[in-house]
Amino acid sequence: MELSDGDLLIRPLSASDSRMWSEVRRRNLAWLTPWDATSPPEAAEQPPTYRQMVRHLRQEAREGRTMAMALVIGGRFAGQITLGGISWGSLRSAYIGYWIDEAYAGRGYMPRAVAMVSDYAFFRLGLHRLEINIRPENEASIRVAEKLGFRYEGLRRRYLHIAGDWRDHQTYALCVDEVPNGVLAGVNEQSRPLG
Repeated sequence: MELSDGDLLIRPLSASDSRMWSEVRRRNLAWLTPWDATSPPEAAEQPPTYRQMVRHLRQEAREGRTMAMALVIGGRFAGQITLGGISWGSLRSAYIGYWIDEAYAGRGYMPRAVAMVSDYAFFRLGLHRLEINIRPENEASIRVAEKLGFRYEGLRRRYLHIAGDWRDHQTYALCVDEVPNGVLAGVNEQSRPLG
């Protein structure tokens, strides 16, 4: 699966991304650490290596539960977006998680990427509902969700272990019937010059 819009390409994360993924993560350590999931001490787990992570994500993809994708901007690896927790049957939902190189932040890439993945989830996979769960302090991610029309649904107390502790998250959600023309169409409409 590959999705593209202008200079933005979304494709499956691969083992060959290891060097660039590690470089971008290293360079953006201070930028990403406040938002990164961590293992609680009682789990006593070591963080996986990049190869172990990709292997696990591929297995999850084969089982229809996760799609982990690379963000490539102008040919350069620039982040990751994951469609995870995919549920089928009567629920037909998933969550979207993402991160981006600070060098590309604030330039409209992440809203476009989330919109592209949302449209894929709704119109190709046939999902009904998507969620984005965001720490209340993460104003940039909240702007992404709101720009795309995801509605605020409430606060999940101690939802996810992030940066060394259980952190509250705000839930934003969107259903397919709320975007009959697609999510990306709304982003492109917003960025079209007036006049």
